[in-house]
Amino acid sequence: MGVDLGTTYSCVGVLKNGTVQILCNDQGFRTTPSTVTFVRDLSITGDASVLSITGDASVALQKPAANTVFDAKRLMGLKFKDVAPSDLKRWPFRVEPDVFGKARIMVSLEDEEKAFSPEQISSMVLTKMRKTARAYVCSPITNAVLTVPAYFNGSQRQATKDAGGMAGLNVLRIIDEPVAAAIAYGLDKRGGAGKNILVYDLGGGTLDVALLTIEDRKFEVKATAGDRHLGGEDFDDRIVEFCMRDFRRKNPEKNITDAVALRRLRTQCERAKRTLSSSVQATIEIASFYEGIDYSCSLSRACFEELCMDYFCKSIGLVESCLRDAGMDKENVHDVVLVGGSTYIPKVKGNDPRVLQRQGAQQLHQP
Repeated sequence: MGVDLGTTYSCVGVLKNGTVQILCNDQGFRTTPSTVTFVRDLSITGDASVLSITGDASVALQKPAANTVFDAKRLMGLKFKDVAPSDLKRWPFRVEPDVFGKARIMVSLEDEEKAFSPEQISSMVLTKMRKTARAYVCSPITNAVLTVPAYFNGSQRQATKDAGGMAGLNVLRIIDEPVAAAIAYGLDKRGGAGKNILVYDLGGGTLDVALLTIEDRKFEVKATAGDRHLGGEDFDDRIVEFCMRDFRRKNPEKNITDAVALRRLRTQCERAKRTLSSSVQATIEIASFYEGIDYSCSLSRACFEELCMDYFCKSIGLVESCLRDAGMDKENVHDVVLVGGSTYIPKVKGNDPRVLQRQGAQQLHQP
């Protein structure tokens, strides 16, 4: 199997009958949240983990914020001193150094705390991906190919491989995500040596831009750029802030501090963002949002784009930086590959004829 182990979402595919099939999980989704929730001696991974802290699932959690771990990929292979202070303030769980100075995650379980390495958390996500693949092929899965960002150093790549080993996988190869995206679109088989490909990967938590060149069906990464804190979650934050201001305007005496209420709001804001990719208007509705008060508001695509305009402009600056580092003009780019769920946003996708749409990827896969 092949796994894109993402910061916020992961997906899995298998090679069957000469073609790659991207699989749906047990909830029917092609992407699975890279989130793990601990309840006593159990660990809940993926969609069930997210649902359990939004009030939409029947799982009774103790201290759900402290029990739920996400963004483990940001800690893979890092020393504690290298972890971004902004992340340490944002996460509901604690991160502290182990005896070797590496970052470890502290999870509160009833009256005790347990320590997990980022690799252990990622291995739980990979185990979930493995179960999805096994259910599809109806046979054991042992071999895997994993993808990592192009900027990952040797320690981070080894940590990813270690996570695969903990999940019982034989990791055959670690592939740079931009290269994996180009291969997925079959660009190495389309001919034209010396073609330049810009891969724009805007996911849930990070933006990665890479410029590749094809020579003899081999990819060479010419330059990379990106922001490890720019992605779909940041767009969600802007919508949440918009809704919080709107709620306080309508209910000036209320100050929302409840973590579950905020999580429910965030979930609805994310759904509204997805709706705006195909519609010009979305409605956010939450029954008994806070202290029995219902909340609803409308969000237009134009309003959403205005809320996030600085992020869109920043991403363009990173593309320009990547081109400068490669010593190349945008006219020399033959294809643009969009990767990541956030590239469904119309403002991001644009209408450049060089942009390869996802619908075309499946056609390129055909033998």
